[in-house]
Amino acid sequence: MGKLREFVTPLHTSTSREYVARMVDEKVHCMLKAKEYEADYWDGDRRYGYGGYRYMPGRWKPVAEAMIEEYGLKKGDKILDVGCGKAYLLYELHLLGMEVHGFDISEHGLADAKEEIRDNLFNHRAEKPYPFADNEFDLVITLNTLHNLEIFDLKVALEEIERVGKNKYICVESYRNELEQFNLQCWALTCESFYTKRAWEWVFDHFGYTGDFEFIYFE
Repeated sequence: MGKLREFVTPLHTSTSREYVARMVDEKVHCMLKAKEYEADYWDGDRRYGYGGYRYMPGRWKPVAEAMIEEYGLKKGDKILDVGCGKAYLLYELHLLGMEVHGFDISEHGLADAKEEIRDNLFNHRAEKPYPFADNEFDLVITLNTLHNLEIFDLKVALEEIERVGKNKYICVESYRNELEQFNLQCWALTCESFYTKRAWEWVFDHFGYTGDFEFIYFE
């Protein structure tokens, strides 16, 4: 297994959240709507997901720069984003000279990606075999996607990420104590795998994942 990273945590902790308010706001209805992963999830009311997910120039640039530096990437290197959504991180990587590719299950998300990289994005599920060769990518990343899979689908996704990437990085939701567990259960709309940090590390090791990882917590 690889190293614990903190690429995304600064962005995650910069957002404030009302945990109990979400839990009591017709939570089951909101979960069902969010799990469609379409317009309501991305750009509808905040109770269904992001509440309007727009491109903000430079927001993801520090994350892109940190990844390039950490993995020693050079211009033209190939990056795959599993569950890329609107692919704003991939766009920043593209601006820095990377060859980017990504897939997601959301037609709405993919349609709202930046035009310059849209041809390299396609609709696909993280838990289905990837149409790529072994070690085809210099880096495979996935942010806040894999915790939406059940354990048997996690196995496939982790094995495919391991197979197609020379370097790998995964970011998932987790918790370290009862307060963070409660907050995560209040906030999460699409999460299927509610695991502690130690449990995630066991899952990675058990399914043969050797790449890096990051956990975001709801403090």
